[in-house]
This record gives sequence, structure tokens and C-alpha cells, in this order.
Amino acid sequence: MPDDAAAHSRLSPTRASDETPALARIGVSLPAQLLAEVDEMVARRKLPGRSQLIAELIRHELADLDDAAADDVLAGTITLIYKAESGRIRHALARVQSEYLEEVISSQHVFLEQDRSLEVLLVQGSAERLTALCDRLRALRAVQQLKLVTTTALLPPLHAHSVG
Repeated sequence: MPDDAAAHSRLSPTRASDETPALARIGVSLPAQLLAEVDEMVARRKLPGRSQLIAELIRHELADLDDAAADDVLAGTITLIYKAESGRIRHALARVQSEYLEEVISSQHVFLEQDRSLEVLLVQGSAERLTALCDRLRALRAVQQLKLVTTTALLPPLHAHSVG
């Protein structure tokens, strides 16, 4: 068995019922240690099988901001952990968010131990604007961690604008 993962190109579509979308089966060769780690993760997450985990991992990669075209519109969250030693960082975060009013839908803040805070932003916008927002937030000195998770599925319109 080779050390590197090799996907087999054999696809066989199956259909469980009229309500279930067609499934395509693939065969994947993995190093034994990697397969053992996959099985451990499946058990830890109490998933029914490997397919659910592998599908989730593929969906994450397909929605990855690095692979999106600049004008692709994505929805997602930005999770920040920052040192909250003074009110300056909260003010700086608010200032950056105000520059991205169309992209930042909402935010949630909680205090953590050791004088740190966690903030989650619900965002939607072009990949280019979301990248710029993340870059601006990362540049703030007190920000210790930042993670953007995106999806290509969009939020429904939050409110209708009427000209009148």
C-alpha cells in the first residue's frame, strides 16, 4: 500500500429513494495510521460512518476563502480571541467593523479567563472584502487568534430596502 493518499476514479451513482439525492461512491487509499486517526475522529464525534466526516472535510475545503474568486459572495463567521487588557481593543474592533457595515451582520462578545475576550462576527460579502476585513482585524495588536469559516450558501435578505 503506498504511503500517499490516492483516490480511485471509480464512481458508481446510487439512489436510496426519490427524496434522497444521488450518491457517488469512491474508493480512497490511505496510509494505515491516517485511517486509524479518521476512525478515532468518527468515533469521538459519534458519526454513523467515515462518509459523513469525509464529506464535511470536503465541504470545508470547497468553501475555503483561499480558493474563492474575489467577487464570490460568501457567508460565515469570524472568530477572534484577543487580550482585553484595556478598552482600546474593543474600540479598535468597533472602528474596523464600522468600515465593513455591509459585511458584518452581527457580533457576539464574551469575556474569557486571563483577561481575554472571544468575539464572533456573523459576516457575508465578497471574498475580497472578507479577506480585507480579516487582514484589518489581524493587524490589531491585541488580536491573538482569528479564524474565518465560510460557506457558499448565503443568508436570506435580512430586510428589504424601499425607496419612497
